[in-house]
Amino acid sequence: VLMEAPVPPSIESVPWFCFCMHCKGTSGPKGDKGDMGLPGPPGSPGRRGFTGFRGSRGFIGRQGLKGQKGETGEKGDQGRNGWHGAKGDMGLKGDKGDQGRDGLPGGRGPQGMPGQCPAVCNGVGRLEEPGLAGPAGEKGESGIVGPPGVPGQKGDQGEMGPRGEPGLNGTKGDQGEQGVCECTDGHKGPQGEVGPPGPQGLKGEPGPKGDEGVHGHMGEKGATGDRGIPGPCSPTVQSAFSASLRDINPRPNLPVPFTEVNYNLQNHYNPQSGIYMAPVNGTYVFSYHLCANSKALTVGLFRDYKSIVRSTQLDDLGKVSQMVVLHLSAGERLWLQVKDSNTNGMYAGPESSSTFSGFLLYPDACD
Repeated sequence: VLMEAPVPPSIESVPWFCFCMHCKGTSGPKGDKGDMGLPGPPGSPGRRGFTGFRGSRGFIGRQGLKGQKGETGEKGDQGRNGWHGAKGDMGLKGDKGDQGRDGLPGGRGPQGMPGQCPAVCNGVGRLEEPGLAGPAGEKGESGIVGPPGVPGQKGDQGEMGPRGEPGLNGTKGDQGEQGVCECTDGHKGPQGEVGPPGPQGLKGEPGPKGDEGVHGHMGEKGATGDRGIPGPCSPTVQSAFSASLRDINPRPNLPVPFTEVNYNLQNHYNPQSGIYMAPVNGTYVFSYHLCANSKALTVGLFRDYKSIVRSTQLDDLGKVSQMVVLHLSAGERLWLQVKDSNTNGMYAGPESSSTFSGFLLYPDACD
């Protein structure tokens, strides 16, 4: 507005909050660089950031080149002699040594002097009875064993004698006379004791089929029994579903759509909206098994915008599970829902699944 005035105002009269961004005037020459201003006061420290995730382990570098061999150092001076140690204790007695070898036999001694005959032996005596044997002398030393003799040569083998002729067969003897039997029957002996029972005989073959018997008279009709108690009703309504999660980190404040349908034969579950609608009044069972990854997970089971149960999982790759039994009226709706964007870490992957299931246990009436 100021620039569209007939007479443009001076720069001093322009308010401070106006910026000339669309001026069509010519730009003036560039001014000189001003002096550097004084440093401003230090700003307040910002909030401490969250601790980052631990990075993956780095690659191990290649082994470095082997260094060159160092030069051989000079030989050191000889050290002083050490102190003499104290005298050790006496050792244990050694084992007994082995027996020595037998010594060589001694040589034969010189022959003794011949004996002298007493004087009485020179005369002629008469033969008398031999005297008593004197005491046995000591056993002399064993003589030296002579060298073994040379073995004799082996004699020649003798000639084989002629083979004898085979003998003739003997003649057959005459047949003896037939014996005469003069036996008579003896008296009957006493009855013997009963022997032990013999083994069981084999099973005999079945006998021929007998003639068909005559039909009996028909019995009288019995009286009607009492009526029993009514049995349990057979439900005609069936309802069940089971679905898996495909899209991770679902939006908060909306039903979570489990789009991978495992079972939904009656089509009471809508996989696009994630909502199950009860077909009849009855008792139902619902369960969910969810996996959390990279974020916390807080999830609730809702029945017509009212929370029934809630579950929270803070661990990474942790599982959260619940199962409830509810009574629903026909037309009531039920679904799963996460709390907010910070707790919507619901996950599904190649090795992990998140599922939502339910079924009708029994209806309130059979019709």
